[in-house]
Amino acid sequence: MADWVVWLVVSGSLLVAEIFTLTFVLGLFGVAAGLAALAALIGVPLVGQLAVFTAGAGGLWALVRPLERMHRRQPALATGTAALTGRPAVVTEEVTAHGGRVALGGESWAARTLTAGAALPVGSHVSVAHVDGATLVVFPEEL
Repeated sequence: MADWVVWLVVSGSLLVAEIFTLTFVLGLFGVAAGLAALAALIGVPLVGQLAVFTAGAGGLWALVRPLERMHRRQPALATGTAALTGRPAVVTEEVTAHGGRVALGGESWAARTLTAGAALPVGSHVSVAHVDGATLVVFPEEL
């Protein structure tokens, strides 16, 4: 069997294995085996094919690894109600430990105070401590 066919089988096997494992490493080796298959197809001897495979795998690893590390370092983006934590709001109906309303991002939200016994008058500026169901739990902003 021709060398390039063997390299293509190895490449295809590695790429299929990558689909099932999602490790990214097998995919890089699969592409490197594809490069070695091209080298074999143009008549490079076996030692040269191995060199192409090694250089291809190493080069791809050197290119992809920093991108992968940068991707991992980025903080997760808060979405949904978790994105409301820390946002400022304005009291539109007096907020107590039992209820009230605030305006946040152009919407009216049910709200209650973080501390029992506190009352926040209309027009007060507050921050969202967390979200409890559909109710914002707020505390007064420090000016």
